[in-house]
Amino acid sequence: MIPKIERPAEIAAEAHPAPELDLSVVVPACDEAESLRELLPAIANEVRGLDLRFEILVVDDGSSDDTVGTVQQLHETIPEVGLLRLRRNFGKSAALATAFAHARGARVVTMDADLQDDPAEIPLLLGDLERFDLVSGWKRRRHDPISKTIPSRLFNKVTAWVTGIPLHDFNCGLKAYRREVIESIELYGEMHRYIPVLAHREGFRVGEREVRHHPRRFGRSKFGARRFINGFLDLLEVMFLAGGSRTPLHLFGRIGVASLLVGIAINAYMFVIWLMEGRLRVRPLMLFAVILIVLGIQFISIGLLAALIHAPASRKRTYPIETQIEPRSANPDIIDQRTPDTRS
Repeated sequence: MIPKIERPAEIAAEAHPAPELDLSVVVPACDEAESLRELLPAIANEVRGLDLRFEILVVDDGSSDDTVGTVQQLHETIPEVGLLRLRRNFGKSAALATAFAHARGARVVTMDADLQDDPAEIPLLLGDLERFDLVSGWKRRRHDPISKTIPSRLFNKVTAWVTGIPLHDFNCGLKAYRREVIESIELYGEMHRYIPVLAHREGFRVGEREVRHHPRRFGRSKFGARRFINGFLDLLEVMFLAGGSRTPLHLFGRIGVASLLVGIAINAYMFVIWLMEGRLRVRPLMLFAVILIVLGIQFISIGLLAALIHAPASRKRTYPIETQIEPRSANPDIIDQRTPDTRS
């Protein structure tokens, strides 16, 4: 039997432990049971050829199919496979954040569960980590419908222009990280699309590698109109983050102060005219100055309110886990380090 460990309502918010393994391969999945039957053995075969101590963490993001049963069956033959099961569908960012909190590898590779990412790219991405802290895949030749490729290209071009990071594919699920990166970035909402931006903001070196992309064979894409709208809204937040502003007060406060200064300068000019002419007429310029002063006060107030909201909201959130399958290493020495030997 596979040990199922009942978890508390939330994962304890504690510091990341020291890496116990060389590599963690993270696979967020939602209704991808058929794909996982082929993907997980392919990952294990590829990584075993690298002679690394590794684990494969599948995060079940509220699947309604037999994802849990599939992972349990594969765990019998591939002990390195583990499962983190969220109690409901929280989204890809939550799945990745949960996996990053549990990953034990000094290096982390993430890939989608739909068989469109190729496990054969893992050694190449790990090699690039000698020069970079984060390596993002670039699906130059995509096998997706036009309803996905065109919005994706638009997002990537705009994001590269706004952030100044010359990547072609920010949202590629196939990425490799040094451990320091996953310990430093905070994922929330749907910010997984902009992980390279979050890492770059923290000073990490971000690189890119062209990777192979395969057509989807099982299931259906989770992309829809809601994600398209959310992507644009997230882009506004990315623009805020890329600007180097650490708090909302810095962003709104700068706009407010600039508006106040211009308004006060115009009113000072009108005051001088009043002294020289001895009378004051209501002019459009004076009304414009008053509007600028009012807007300046409003922007500063919005920044203060946003700062009060942002302070508690910026803390790392944890997500409830129902069951967990602990990955085991095929190396007996490593097993002994984690679990006492109960054999007689």
